[in-house]
Amino acid sequence: MSSKTPLTQGDGYGILIGFGTIFAMGMIGMTICLHRYLGEATDSSETFSTADRKVRTGLIASAVVSSWTWAATLLHSSSVAYSYGISGPFWYASGATVQIVLFCVVAIELKRRAPFAHTFLEVIHARYGRSAHIVFIIFCLLTNIIVTSTLLTGTSAVVHSLSGMNIAAACFLLPLGTIIYTMVGGIKATFLTDYIHTVAVLIIILFFAFTTYVTSPVLGSPSKVYDLLVNARQMHPVDGNAEGSYLTMQSKQGAIFFIINIIGNFGTVFLDNGYYNKAIAASPISALPGYVLGGIAWFGIPFVIATTMGLAAVALENNPIFPTYPNRLSAADVSAGLTLSTAAVALIGKSGAIATLIMVFMACTSAMSAQLIAVSSIVTYDIYKAYFNQTASGKKLIYVSHMTVVLFGLGMSIWSIGLYYIEISMGYLYSMMGIIISSAVIPGALTLLWNRQSKWAVCLSPPLGFICSVSAWLVMTKIQFNSISIETTGSDVSMLVGNVVALLSPVVFVPIISLIAPDPTPYDFVSMRAIELVDDGPRNANHPSLGETERGIAFLTGKLKFARIIAVVLTSCLVIIWPFPMYGTAYVFSKSFFTGWVSIGIVWMFFSFCIVGIYPIVENRKTILFVCKKIYNDLTISRQHVAKVHTDHTISNMQMNVLAVSTIENSHNDI
Repeated sequence: MSSKTPLTQGDGYGILIGFGTIFAMGMIGMTICLHRYLGEATDSSETFSTADRKVRTGLIASAVVSSWTWAATLLHSSSVAYSYGISGPFWYASGATVQIVLFCVVAIELKRRAPFAHTFLEVIHARYGRSAHIVFIIFCLLTNIIVTSTLLTGTSAVVHSLSGMNIAAACFLLPLGTIIYTMVGGIKATFLTDYIHTVAVLIIILFFAFTTYVTSPVLGSPSKVYDLLVNARQMHPVDGNAEGSYLTMQSKQGAIFFIINIIGNFGTVFLDNGYYNKAIAASPISALPGYVLGGIAWFGIPFVIATTMGLAAVALENNPIFPTYPNRLSAADVSAGLTLSTAAVALIGKSGAIATLIMVFMACTSAMSAQLIAVSSIVTYDIYKAYFNQTASGKKLIYVSHMTVVLFGLGMSIWSIGLYYIEISMGYLYSMMGIIISSAVIPGALTLLWNRQSKWAVCLSPPLGFICSVSAWLVMTKIQFNSISIETTGSDVSMLVGNVVALLSPVVFVPIISLIAPDPTPYDFVSMRAIELVDDGPRNANHPSLGETERGIAFLTGKLKFARIIAVVLTSCLVIIWPFPMYGTAYVFSKSFFTGWVSIGIVWMFFSFCIVGIYPIVENRKTILFVCKKIYNDLTISRQHVAKVHTDHTISNMQMNVLAVSTIENSHNDI
């Protein structure tokens, strides 16, 4: 981008500090209200980590959407649209939706087999013992570190490009308010802020979409955008795309990105304890519909924002209003995720910059809250309680959770600043994450799905897969470029090879090791049921009773077959049935087809808004009305009390005046 920023540093500091403070104070107030009017414990470790396992479908769906809408969802998706054309948004959206849909099967198995678990890692420990537990603690924490690094590096780069704000300051200020409200409100605060953040992000995306395709004097219609994309093909065709067009699903680099995307995101869902936290917090009847609806609703976000802003950047870059005109965006800017902010400034000016900054702030902080809860749960239950204080009280566990939230948040700020100075960008981290973590995906999922995976297989296959994936990644880089550096290791082919080896190597290792070193008997899943609630005293009355738990397990068992069918059907539609006929035929969109494609995306966004914006309110309307009525009653009583005190004070003054007059008159009579 140009050296002159559309916003001032004061704007940047104002938005980060202002919104951070508003959300921190708002969630503290919300936590107080939940305690006062609904009797929710503020010092219960179970409530802090699991929300008493009673969260309903709408909030689960909005939380899934919010957790999965990190900086990369908005920024990197727009960059791949800029780089590969119309296929980029679809490959990004479909390649990261199927994991959420498939995860619903794992979520149901987790709630069936370990109804009182606090983390997924407790399940690993219950089945395999300490060795496997430690292996997965490492991989899960690596997942949280990489995801949080991506959040902070991508968002801070956008804040810096829009306002000139110092990168180090942005990295510290972005998580500050999130640390405060997460520490106070726990996972319930995460659910509530997830809802608010998601609604705000959806509204801003719709604002960008209608501006680009309806009201903009520069673009203003799908027809105008289509014509400019056709013209862009003449000036700088896309290598590997059918006819070099931006308007085709047949894209060689786009397909490579799709494979990298789908593999890396398996790791960031199936190894992110935040998703297991939400499954654990869900009521039994809400887990399946919450994750399915959340996945479907999420698809529209990267699909629409990238189809809008990524393609708008291509359409406008030959216009003098484009910030880098007459040059295209540099590869470094594209990798840093600056496509969206550049297009917003070109399209709407300062208002676009403000909307972008608010949107990425919302996306970053809501996903950051989920990461803080995920890490605090691991440190509290899987490290401190498991190995240092097995009899820890709920109060002690709350203290450990609070300290973890603070230390992890501040530590990741420092770490992200370091990544900036060694020039590790969001795009690089996004492509690399599967290489580092995805070798633990299959062993982790099979822990709940297959009773013959042996202890040695689950202990050895993730580190062996990690060694193989990193080796393949570096060897391919050396073969291609004869040198290994940040620039060369970031090539698409090298990343592709490393990611594929990471995910698929356990397909070889797990059965072979399970055959060579099997467990004495097939696992019966009994030890998972033995995981117990933390003794928080009388507050445990808030948690499901044994009868409720058994009924929940029976309900989930009945829904398991349906969950598997819907997961397979939706995955097939998103990954094969919808995109590949267009890829195989090398179809280049006509103007009418492009208009229909854009219209489908906008309609999908309204559907997403109904799922995560309106449905949670409808579903929880009685509770909302009850709390609002209680607050109104308290305020009314308070005003009445103040009025009564004022009236009593006035009467008292009048009585004193009468007494004084009477005394004076008596004195005159005496004289």
